Amino acid sequence: MTRGLVFDLDDTLYPERRFALSGFRAVADHVAETFGSNRCAVFQSLWRSLRAGRRASGFQVASDEFALPAGAVEAMRDAYRAHVPSLRLPASSRAVLARARASWRVGILTNGLPDIQRRKVQALGVEDLVDAVVYAQETGGGKPEAAAFRAICAALGVPVSQSVMTGDDPWCDIDGGRRAGLRVIRICRGIHRHVSTGETGPADVTVEHLASVPSEAARLIQEGERRAD
Repeated sequence: MTRGLVFDLDDTLYPERRFALSGFRAVADHVAETFGSNRCAVFQSLWRSLRAGRRASGFQVASDEFALPAGAVEAMRDAYRAHVPSLRLPASSRAVLARARASWRVGILTNGLPDIQRRKVQALGVEDLVDAVVYAQETGGGKPEAAAFRAICAALGVPVSQSVMTGDDPWCDIDGGRRAGLRVIRICRGIHRHVSTGETGPADVTVEHLASVPSEAARLIQEGERRAD
């Protein structure tokens, strides 16, 4: 197998919002145990911020709402980052990885703090379903830097020219993958769903469902080989 099929993790193989909700439960437990606030009320406050698109300010909003002392926001952030997530890989993603691995070298390239991303990978159980996992920030600047994409191709033992990147982020996944020399497939989901394109234009292929990826990736590689001939 000389072909590589690379997947982003968050909002590509599973809905990243599930990690946020898992973290909010851990934060609500921490706030209830440390400051005596109502656990359910704290969780609902964080959930409201997420739904309103104000996730980044959610801890400050909750701290103000429950009149928590100085340092509470940092403590909530630490609890969120350190928690062991409760996640489940969708059956559809598991099926796609299994099908792809029959004829591809399959990898995951994920951005984010490596310690957090490792706990996600472990909770989802994806490490046994792929040939390599690379934590992009450990390669330098992370996606969209070309070094991250070269690192996952090297880990898979496949040439960049024979590799396809699949992800939801038009900048980190699509622009980054294309600039590194991979073909790119964008899956329209998550927080970037309604973004038109990144800086380099649309992906080679755009799909709505992960199940379409292996066949579309094969088509891209075959078209590239025909042009090379």
